[in-house]
Amino acid sequence: MQFANPAYFLLLLLIIPFILWYVFLRDRYEPTMKMASTEGYRHLPTTWLSMAVHAPFLLRMIAFVLIVVVLARPQTTDPRTESDVEGIDIMMAMDISVSMLTADLQPNRIEAAKAVGVEFISGRKNDNIGLTLFGGEAFTQCPMTTDHAALLSMFKNVNCNLQQQGIISEGTAIGMGLTNAVSRLATSKAPSKVVILITDGANNTGDISPLTAADIAKKEGVRVYTIAVGRQGKVRQPVAVLPDGSYYYATVESDMDPATLKQIAETTGGLYYSADNNDKLREIYKDIDKLERAKLKVNNYSKRYEAFLPFGIGALLALLLEFFLRMTILRRIP
Repeated sequence: MQFANPAYFLLLLLIIPFILWYVFLRDRYEPTMKMASTEGYRHLPTTWLSMAVHAPFLLRMIAFVLIVVVLARPQTTDPRTESDVEGIDIMMAMDISVSMLTADLQPNRIEAAKAVGVEFISGRKNDNIGLTLFGGEAFTQCPMTTDHAALLSMFKNVNCNLQQQGIISEGTAIGMGLTNAVSRLATSKAPSKVVILITDGANNTGDISPLTAADIAKKEGVRVYTIAVGRQGKVRQPVAVLPDGSYYYATVESDMDPATLKQIAETTGGLYYSADNNDKLREIYKDIDKLERAKLKVNNYSKRYEAFLPFGIGALLALLLEFFLRMTILRRIP
């Protein structure tokens, strides 16, 4: 138990003069009756009533002490705990260009990446994790947070409709996506800062090139793990939007750019991965999960709660009991 205002305990020093007055001076102010001799009372048996004569003073002292404790504001907390945990700051940068709807992963690239990403986030409970989305433009969908429930809710709702609806421009701006993610990590004090970049294409738009973004990441001490999602070569992917809003699929040559993704990873001290199926994608996330672990010392404190009520009730009961005794069995005849 802790006390918010311990200085009030100095009031307990007032008990000393109260006790001295009661022991040495009380008889001067108490009503008395003169008798020729008290010899006849000397051998009378001691009764509980004669012993209770001092109870009102004792109850008053108890009430005073309890009132002082209330003024000192007792508070309860759970015990402090100190533990070593593993936690880092992570930004996930995900490509949401229309090509991510290609079904060479099941059910398609973006849904496969989301499913494995959810597993990864759920297993990193001590990390600050955020989410950047990019197509022809980049934006932060969720800043870094340890509220993984909120993050997962946003993550599960990620889709490729923004390009279809014209909310963001067409294309794949890998450099812009990486720069956006790095900017969120720039002020981080974490011992390890990581970007997981997921894309299925080559940079074909944006004001910042991927390699320039990699240099920025290196300068900020951010490692970038790049993941190329999907198969290389001929793939069936959406190439146009039909009048009814559905996509027209055609067999085209994949425009994936492994060389650039490898260079981004090498520049920043990260690793490049290629995921051409769901199992490989899951293995990649497990590999990153093992690589990125940093020890952090965490002190946990529970919330403080006011605990004065029992002492306040005790003081009130003591005063009421004193009043009852003085008005009944210890009542004095005026």
